[in-house]
Amino acid sequence: MRRQALRYGASTHSGRVDTLERAGKDFKAIVDGAVLRARSVLLATGVINRRPMMIDQETHDLAVVRGFLRYCPVCDGYEVTDQRIAVFGSGERAIAEAMFLRSFSRDVTLIARDPHSDWTAQQRRSLADAGITLITAIHSLKVTEVGVVVETSDGGLAFDTLYPALGSTINSHLAQDVGASVSDEGCLMVDAHQRTTVSGLYAAGDVVLGLDQISHAMGEGGVAATTIRNDLALMSPLLR
Repeated sequence: MRRQALRYGASTHSGRVDTLERAGKDFKAIVDGAVLRARSVLLATGVINRRPMMIDQETHDLAVVRGFLRYCPVCDGYEVTDQRIAVFGSGERAIAEAMFLRSFSRDVTLIARDPHSDWTAQQRRSLADAGITLITAIHSLKVTEVGVVVETSDGGLAFDTLYPALGSTINSHLAQDVGASVSDEGCLMVDAHQRTTVSGLYAAGDVVLGLDQISHAMGEGGVAATTIRNDLALMSPLLR
């Protein structure tokens, strides 16, 4: 796809976009000190999953590669069918993830991130009714050669995989710098054609409010590209 783009005159640049600003009707992006100007900008900056801080970055990355740590049960829950599954988090987010994974395995345990979290009677009852074990306090969380081990006051518990349910950091700050609207969590708000609330600024993928899946992101990218072309055509007769 890159070769095809170059064939038709596109240019590619690798670098970090430090700032995005409005410059009249255009945008100005500062990329590693260099200035790029454009009439339209498509953001596909995604999100960063929040990892369990008990696990260092290097160990974390290796565990993800080996399938011991997973972040998207919608994407890969079927891969852990009938395995020993742990969910690490607190509140309704973690409960919802544990409930979803319960449809893939009878062996699901919810491990509280914060030992001081208050679990209501209704939450405890819902988990118990679904056959999900709740652990409210742990000493450590370790990745081994065969999976994840959680140490509690009663000993160690081994799991084939662990799903952190800690939320994500949304990489929408560039859009917010030029006034684009975001959800409470920071996801960009777009219309049915991937337009943000700022004219000329578009977004696709996980940075947009909605389903975080590769196939969905690719579809949004196609919609955004077509919309950009059509919107530019309204400004330039040469594109009509």
